[in-house]
Amino acid sequence: MSSDQAPENQQFLIGDWLFHADLHRLERENDVVKLEPRVAELLLFMAMRPGESISRSNLMDALWPNMVVGDEALSNAVNKLRKALGDDHHDPLFIETIPKVGYRLIAAVGLPEPSKATPDIVQENPPAELSRLRAWRLPLVAALTIAVISIYFIYQMYVPQIQEETASQDVVYSLAVMPFESLGDDPVQLNLADGLTEDLITDFSRLSNMLVISGTSTNHYRGKDILPQTLAEELGVDFILKGNVRRIGDKIRVNAQLIDAKNGYNRWAERYDKGVEEIFAVQNDVTNSILTSFDLKPPSQEMERVDRAATSNLLAYDYFLEGQRLSKIQTKESHEEARVAYRKAIDADPGYGRAYGALAYLMSVSYRRGWTDTPTETIDRAVQLGKQGVELDDTIPQTYWSLGFAYLMKRDFEKAEQVLQDAIRIAPSYADGYGLLALIKNNQGEPEKAIEYIRKGMRLNPFFTWDYYFNLGRAYYTMGRYEEAIEYLLKAKERNENVIQIRLILAASYVNVNRMDEAEWEVEEVQFLNPTETLTHTRQTMPMTNIAYLDKFISDLRKAGLPE
Repeated sequence: MSSDQAPENQQFLIGDWLFHADLHRLERENDVVKLEPRVAELLLFMAMRPGESISRSNLMDALWPNMVVGDEALSNAVNKLRKALGDDHHDPLFIETIPKVGYRLIAAVGLPEPSKATPDIVQENPPAELSRLRAWRLPLVAALTIAVISIYFIYQMYVPQIQEETASQDVVYSLAVMPFESLGDDPVQLNLADGLTEDLITDFSRLSNMLVISGTSTNHYRGKDILPQTLAEELGVDFILKGNVRRIGDKIRVNAQLIDAKNGYNRWAERYDKGVEEIFAVQNDVTNSILTSFDLKPPSQEMERVDRAATSNLLAYDYFLEGQRLSKIQTKESHEEARVAYRKAIDADPGYGRAYGALAYLMSVSYRRGWTDTPTETIDRAVQLGKQGVELDDTIPQTYWSLGFAYLMKRDFEKAEQVLQDAIRIAPSYADGYGLLALIKNNQGEPEKAIEYIRKGMRLNPFFTWDYYFNLGRAYYTMGRYEEAIEYLLKAKERNENVIQIRLILAASYVNVNRMDEAEWEVEEVQFLNPTETLTHTRQTMPMTNIAYLDKFISDLRKAGLPE
């Protein structure tokens, strides 16, 4: 059997297990184990490459193509597969970890005897060639049809909406800041390149006459050589800003170029050779040079925000960027490491408002995830840190966002909404601000308003993260439109399988359409991700003001099997 061709009946013998890839099921004597679709895809991918060392990056590309997910998604899928197989990662019989590389399926892989396989249901025994043709024709036609519809949907849905949004806000130009390339293997250099990219996006998002695509969407193209015209079509923008960064000792070189996305020609380009401590001056010069190129003269209040650097302390900036990298991993251990990094950033620059905001967000997440023994003190401290962040730097939307998130977790919805409206006021292109406003409205029991905000965020962030679909799904659950809720929640879960809230609302939605097996499965997965998740904990930490909605949600979860 070739490594890229599965058997027609999609069945394998893997060790002493019979694997039904099409049914997402493992069988062994009297044992039957159901697999999540993504876990089944992982096993199928490895079963078609038995004994091969497969890198984490290849597995990520195969299982989550064109999706923004964290490395922990793969680790979680591997852990679930090991649990299903009854494997021990310390003494594996099935899946071996190759340190710093990836994984290898070490169990024997073969095809089952015909008597052991599930018999095919046929009619009048058609010729073998015709059977194979029929077996492959329908999936192929379906896949091509879905692909064409998807491309048409993305084009019709997002590009016209971005253009409509551009017109309604009197936007003169639309811009995508692509991830600056790091010309070195040092993680510190990668952090610096990512930090420069994000800071430039923040600068431009604060201008009311520019539409700036979210960094989440532009990060989708990291490391890919895409024609400017293609980016213009897919992101609906006029111009592309791209560049690279190289740091050697205390020196830094930055190359930047502004490209007209319609014809691929450079509108502006510059190379900077500076001391590394001048990175903030380079960032400011890039922003102002592009505004000059566009002949834009933003209001003085907006330019004051753009010209103000979040910090001028390079050591504090390095610690902050390391905290950003760690916080994206979304584990208890990585959050603790990120907290230490942010603390070091604040120690290096006590006036670094954004570091206070980032720390406030971490503490709010710890409160929500139950990672603290003192929840009340933790969320109160998060609010305090968020306020300090805004007081120290009220020119960037991220500090407002962090404070708004802390207020949301504290269930002070009025203040949370007010703070997020301030974030949108100073940064009209801040997609995450609309996303959090949608979450606030969901918690206030205003699903229609939540949908309005999340659609605005999607227009600014065409390659949005899991939380956008989550907010749509949650809004439709509240409205009693459960099939639509399930549709969007499944899409959210595809992008991040580790988010407990997705699975909880998905389980509640399944209960309402009488799909109890699937509801119970989601609750089992919640318990696997967080054994402390109970009805009591969910009621205490789910920030919903409408008691009737909360009671129904808890009742649905009780039916799905979540323990008291």
